[in-house]
This record gives sequence, structure tokens and C-alpha cells, in this order.
Amino acid sequence: MSTIFTCLSVTPISSSSLFFSNPRSVSPTSSKFSLSPNPLFRPLPKRLNWDSRVLVRATVDIGGGIPRPGGVLETDKLSSDVRKRTMEAVDGCGGRVTIGDVASRAGLNLNQAQKALQAIAADTDGFLEVSVEGDILYVFPKDYRLKLNTKSFRIKAEPFVEKTKAAVEYLIRVSFGTALIASIVIVYTTIIALITSSRSEEDNRGRRGGRSYDSGFNFYFNPLDLFWYWDPYYYRRRRIQTDDGKFNFIESVFSFVFGDGDPNQGIEEERWKLIGQYITSNGGVVAAEELAPYLDIDSMDGLKDDESYILPVLLRFDGQPEVDEEGNILYRFPSLQKTASQKGKRKEYVGRRWADWVGGIEKFFQENKWQFSKTSSSERAMAIGLGGLNLFGVIILGTMLKDMPVARSSFIKFVADIFPLLQIYAGSFFAIPLVRWFLVRNKNAQIENRNKVRQQCARALELPDISLRQKLFSARDMAQKTVIGPDQIVYSTDKDLLEQDYESREWDKKFRELERSD
Repeated sequence: MSTIFTCLSVTPISSSSLFFSNPRSVSPTSSKFSLSPNPLFRPLPKRLNWDSRVLVRATVDIGGGIPRPGGVLETDKLSSDVRKRTMEAVDGCGGRVTIGDVASRAGLNLNQAQKALQAIAADTDGFLEVSVEGDILYVFPKDYRLKLNTKSFRIKAEPFVEKTKAAVEYLIRVSFGTALIASIVIVYTTIIALITSSRSEEDNRGRRGGRSYDSGFNFYFNPLDLFWYWDPYYYRRRRIQTDDGKFNFIESVFSFVFGDGDPNQGIEEERWKLIGQYITSNGGVVAAEELAPYLDIDSMDGLKDDESYILPVLLRFDGQPEVDEEGNILYRFPSLQKTASQKGKRKEYVGRRWADWVGGIEKFFQENKWQFSKTSSSERAMAIGLGGLNLFGVIILGTMLKDMPVARSSFIKFVADIFPLLQIYAGSFFAIPLVRWFLVRNKNAQIENRNKVRQQCARALELPDISLRQKLFSARDMAQKTVIGPDQIVYSTDKDLLEQDYESREWDKKFRELERSD
């Protein structure tokens, strides 16, 4: 497997000259060969004030190791979420991206985006391009997804694993509801058996050597019976189900006790996507007030004096504060100012309301409130009624088991052995929802407060005061967006170095064009 090391260095010098390393000699007899630079001095036109030189070195290292089938791919070391979000960003940009493109579109931090791009490029025959300014671009073939799916066993197995997880989750939901029915049947069957046994003992009390009465009940529970509730099209049916669709009873029991999961699952990634897209669409320079509608802020008090809430954004996208001529603090994100995609242009703020100016980006980030249960009132009433019936039966059964004689039937012995589990189930059936109800109320109060503050921040941007308006104008003036096109590429790992020999006439041609433009 060949590994390509590329080193670009920009070294300031006092004289106006350009050095370009032109590969001249290659030693084919060695498995590791180096293309040594042979500097060519080219005097620059007098009108051009170049104060730097560019030195390009490339070393191609062909290792002796050959990738073996079943070997670990670099992409397999990534989490599936990071890999999927990165690939979606690559597709959205047309297969030619910078690290900033992926970070802003996928909501990843810059380190995650860089590692993901390097891993995917290494496994899909992607290549790098270097611009005149030294920016690195990642270019992927159109069939890179197919190549990755062919090589990676993990990606092939992911659909099966996801289906298995969905089946297990549904089986757990069904099992808990089934356990309620089973508990009621066991409890009241045992109560009937104990009553019948007590009457039989009274009838046989005068007999010598009386034997314990066998109620004749034989308990048998087959775990495979749970699969009677299995619906192989459950999740497909759930996706097309309307919002007012109803649960079946078995599902409603689980929903009443444990709820229906986090309504904000995956929303944190969406938050960072919104922030990244907002910064990118505005030229990489923003005021703190512009990002406030997307962050977690407890109160509007002191918002202008304390901008510490923007620190997570600076850390994630490598931002840095700058001060404009008026003394306003703005935040620049250099990595998000350079893109390989020509889609979308920066919109001007002048003469427009902020609501129109943000375009298709959400005005503010909004969290979803937790629901105690998505079941209907009738379904909850049925679950509560059966749960109460089960709890009442467990209490009665516990009293009867204490007063029972030592001699018991096999069925009653079995119930006595599992009775602590029946008590735990009956008690937790109401204890868990009660605790969860208080937690949901507390969470919803916090979510409502955060949503309210974000909405207030968004309204402040719709009709800004004079100081905020000047701050926004200054941010737009300092904004810039560099689109790195193919004409700005000076080096690519996709081509042989000898093919990229920039001859002196090409440089002379460019210099003459620049001289004429002056």
C-alpha cells in the first residue's frame, strides 16, 4: 500500500523570488524513492511584491505490506454516527470538500471532521488537493460509497444489527406488558387454588394421615409464547402511523410505566449543524448575539456583558475573538471561511429584517418537551386499572400465603418462590411512573425556560437596537468567503509528480497576466 507524504512550507525571505522544487531524478530500483527538489530561480516582475517562497517536497513511500482481506479499515475505527454524518456532508458538497465544509454541514468539531475525512479517503481511493494558499481539499470518487461498502464488513452488518436492536427493543416492550397479564393470571389462579385447597382440607379434616391437597394446577410458561405478539412490520407501520394513532394494549403498558424515550434524541447534532451553517452562510464572522438563539442560556440578564456562553462554539469550530474599529468584540472562524463548494452565497443584512436575512436556517433552536406517555387517556386508564387489580391481588395473596399450612401443592410452591418478584413488579408498576412524572415536570420547566430565552434572543435580532445593528454591520464587513476552485490547485496526490511539473513558461504566463492586470 503506497503512502504519500506531502509537505508544504512557506518561508519568508527578503528578496523577491520564487523557488519551486522541480523533481528531476527517480530511483526505480528501490521500494522507497524520494523526489529531491531542484530549485529553479525565477525573477519576478518588478511590480509584483512577493516576499515569500513556496517549497514543495513530496516523498512516496511504497511499503512492503499489502492489505489483507478482512483487515481493519480506518473507517471502521470511526463511530457510525460520525461516519454517516461525514459522508452526508461529502455528498452534499459534491464530493470535493474542505474540513470546514464537513464541520459546518455535519456539526462535527474540526478534529472529528479531519480524522473522518482522512479515514474515508484512505479506504475509498480519495485524494488530496493543495491550493496556492496551502489549504487542503479532500476529493472523493463518485462511487466511494460503493467501494467502502465492499471493503467494510462492519458497514455491511450494520443494517442487520439495527434490525436486531429494533426487534429486541420491541420484544422488551411486549414482554413487560405480557408480564402484567401473566402476573394477574398467576396471582388470581393461586388465590382460587388456595381457597379450593382450604375447603378441601376442611372436608378431609377428620381423616387420619390426611394428605395435602393437590389443586391440580400445573403452571407452564414458555418464553416463545412472547413471539405471538411479534409483528415483523411493526416499525414500518409505526413510521406511516399518524400522530393520533393508538398503541396496542401490550405497548401501552410499557409506555405508561417507562415512557416513550427521549424526544430530543439526536437534536444536539442538529443544533451544531444549525450553528455551523449559520456561521458559514455569514462569511465566518459573527457576533455573540447572533449565536445566542442556538445556545443554552438561562436568562437574558447580563447577556451583553457576559459572552462566555459562546465558548463551546469557539472550541468546536476553532474560533477566535477580534475587535473592530468601534471596539465591538466579534468572532472569526477561519476554517469555516474556506470552502470547495460554490453553492450558496452570503446574504447581506443591509435593508432586510433578520428574519428574512437568515434564509432557510431556523431562527432559533427549540427543544421538544417530554411527554409522560403517548398513549390515549383510555389506554392509560386500562393500564392503571389492570395494574391496580394486580397490586390488590398481590396484597391478598401475600396475606393468604402467610396463613397457609406447610404442605402445599407444586404450583403453590412455585408461586411462593417467585412471590417476591411479583411484589416487586406490582409495586414498581406504580412507583416508576410516579417518580418519572416528577422528573418530567422538572425537565419540561427547564426546557420551556431555555426555549423562551432563545426566542427572546431571536426577537432581539429581528429588530436590533442601534448598538447591535452597528455590531452586525461590522461583522458583515469583516466577513469573507473563499471558494477554492480547480484553478487554484497547485498540487494533487491523484497525479504523478512529474505531470505536475510547473514549467517556467507557465509561471511566466501567470506573472505576465498579473503584470498586465496592474
